[in-house]
Amino acid sequence: MGTDEELLGRALALARRAWGATHPNPMVGALIVEDGEIVAEGWHARDGGPHAERVALAALGRPPRAGATMVVTLEPCSTAGRTGACCDAILRAGGVARVVIGATDPNPAHAGRGVDVLRAAGLAVTTGVRAEECAELNLIFNHWITTGRPFIAGKIATTRDGFSRPPQGADRWITGAAAREDVHYWRRLFPAIAVGAGTVRSDNPALTRRWREADGTVREDCGWRFVFDATLATAAGAEANWPRVYADAWKQRTIVVTSAAADASALARLETAGVRVWKMETTRGVAGWAEFSRRCAAERITGVYLEGGFELLADAARAGALDYGFWYRSPRESAAGWGGRVEWMFASGFRTERHGEDELLRGFFDRR
Repeated sequence: MGTDEELLGRALALARRAWGATHPNPMVGALIVEDGEIVAEGWHARDGGPHAERVALAALGRPPRAGATMVVTLEPCSTAGRTGACCDAILRAGGVARVVIGATDPNPAHAGRGVDVLRAAGLAVTTGVRAEECAELNLIFNHWITTGRPFIAGKIATTRDGFSRPPQGADRWITGAAAREDVHYWRRLFPAIAVGAGTVRSDNPALTRRWREADGTVREDCGWRFVFDATLATAAGAEANWPRVYADAWKQRTIVVTSAAADASALARLETAGVRVWKMETTRGVAGWAEFSRRCAAERITGVYLEGGFELLADAARAGALDYGFWYRSPRESAAGWGGRVEWMFASGFRTERHGEDELLRGFFDRR
């Protein structure tokens, strides 16, 4: 049998098969090990579906043999919920003598209760194995379940010296293909993507998630798409000239965040076309971001990947609305005409990754 760390690594890989598909629930992977061999596997595939432990038990198709080990990336739930408590399922199945757990349930109302239930029933429980990786798997869920607010992350690409806005006429791509592919990886995790009106007018982005399966098949889907446009300038012209997010096959997944200054006729035309509109008193500053967060929470939109432009990101940062940051830095240096200087400060423990020639810094923001 592999070590606990190796087994947790396999459980993490299983959990990631549901990358971004379980909101508002966490991603979880589970294994059953007998006599040193993995005999069953499971993962939580979607909200409302069976939890990973139950999937693994069902895949086994029989009671686990005496002395079996259950390996799970997140503490088994101890309350019934919609699918029944996983602690009860493990105990009823019989045979499991030991449970190896990665991360503790972040819900303050539940944290540690599952461990207590299992130990009280006589099972040996090992906790904290690859705990940091298991917790990071569920950045969005962890924030949502502890605060009741959406997890808002900013993404920006800059030159090595921190400039994000190329001069007019320059190539708009600052980073390379590998970094852009990584952006789509993170887009898939977040239930929603958000941009400002300037980005929509200048780039006409699709704001979808695209990825390549192991067999080479290219996939595309669409989460929620937010456009911050205080006056509805993006919908001012003829509908034939509207940006693609108001007219494509996923237009009903687009929500325009606007203000009291919104043009009434443009608002009506958007809604008639099937685009949703959130009208707020203001879209900027502390008040605007607080209202946006409340609206997201009310609709159970648990995470937002804020891609810019620079002014929208800067406003969110000043308002303290950004919980997390993804900063892609190219090796190129800026020159005359560059703007949008970024100076993000991360809290300790942020990560640095390489994607081709580019560098990604990601982590929680320093709130000091």
